[in-house]
Amino acid sequence: MPTTLQSLSIEMANVVERVGRSLVHVRSGRQGAGAGSIWHADGLIMTNSHVVQSRRLQVVLPDGRELPARVLAHDQTLDLAALSVDADGLPTIDLGDSQALEPGQLVMAMGHPWGVAGAVSAGVVIGLETQEAHRGAAGREWVVANLPLRPGHSGGPMMDSEGRLIGINTMISGPEVAMAVPVHVVKGFLREALRAENVTRQT
Repeated sequence: MPTTLQSLSIEMANVVERVGRSLVHVRSGRQGAGAGSIWHADGLIMTNSHVVQSRRLQVVLPDGRELPARVLAHDQTLDLAALSVDADGLPTIDLGDSQALEPGQLVMAMGHPWGVAGAVSAGVVIGLETQEAHRGAAGREWVVANLPLRPGHSGGPMMDSEGRLIGINTMISGPEVAMAVPVHVVKGFLREALRAENVTRQT
């Protein structure tokens, strides 16, 4: 009979395997740029703005297909970008509730640090942080967690213990202090971006 620790280990491995089905690799030319998550089955992918600086973007899907990607929208202040690839029926990540997070909750981050595909790190929520607005700009919100992020984690998912997306990995603010854009901020960004996209198509 498995111990509590063994059961937890098996459960976490299953969560990582499930989330990995929606984890993509975003490439910029020959250089590995970062990661992303499949948000919608028709090829909508979320990542960081700083990951998509190149005009020659390629996305490697979990099934190994490498497709050219188009930037639908990006926001350097929020460090968010929405990409589109020509594919459908893709596995998506489940969405969590970043506003319900509590300090001490278990979270994990996935990405491709130093070329290690689908790597995962784990830790706990330190708290939610809001930077004060300056010069009329809106304040920024963060999920802050005690876990390591490395180059290649950028744009990948930070998820709760059930594998639900609660943030987009963005940066570190100290040793093993990771910061992610909360998923409720991502939803707001997408609403505005897709509204602008529809207006552009109609004009």
